[in-house]
Amino acid sequence: MGFANLNSDSGISVLNDFLESRSYIDAYVPSQADVSVFEALNGKEPPRMYINAARWYRQIASFNTDERSAWIGVKKPADSWGPTAENGAVGGEDDDDIDLFGSDSEEDAAAEKVRQDRIAAYSDKKSNKPSVVAKSSIVLDVKPWDDETDMAALEKLVRSIETDGLLWGSSKLVPVAYGVKKLVITCVVEDDKVGTDFLEEAITAHEEFVQSMDVAAFSKI
Repeated sequence: MGFANLNSDSGISVLNDFLESRSYIDAYVPSQADVSVFEALNGKEPPRMYINAARWYRQIASFNTDERSAWIGVKKPADSWGPTAENGAVGGEDDDDIDLFGSDSEEDAAAEKVRQDRIAAYSDKKSNKPSVVAKSSIVLDVKPWDDETDMAALEKLVRSIETDGLLWGSSKLVPVAYGVKKLVITCVVEDDKVGTDFLEEAITAHEEFVQSMDVAAFSKI
């Protein structure tokens, strides 16, 4: 009778034991079997004591409804799936109805094709997911030589620095001492493309305006 009552501890325990050696309910990729069992839980994640069931639930929940609806397979009631499938008792079949000696090469070939299609579809989905670009937010302190430095021109020079993976943000002038003000400017960089060494070299290259540059703050986004 498969997963008969997933709203009880006994039902969750059966699911947990079933997933001890499996990643998904049927085969090696997520399918409509996972959707059926997932929906039968009515949005309640299994308690953490059922570690296998909780892990599986979080994995399936990480996909949205549209993604889950695109998974392969035919959607059946949750009690169509479960450990009884391995024992040859799904759907209430009697032992007399099972041909222990029969073989059907065409069915075996069809089952293998379905499995391969599932693996291919899952692999294709994974490969098409956009990779996460690591970015950082950096606050720079740019100090002039003296109080006679044209800070508007200095900021214009800093913002003129352009490269792939660099985006300038807000800025302000902050008093330092004796009428001298420093430029505090924010930028967002792609970690693989732009580093603080590049920024320092590019900014301090305008040595007629810039005395020094320091990193005031650095945080991952």
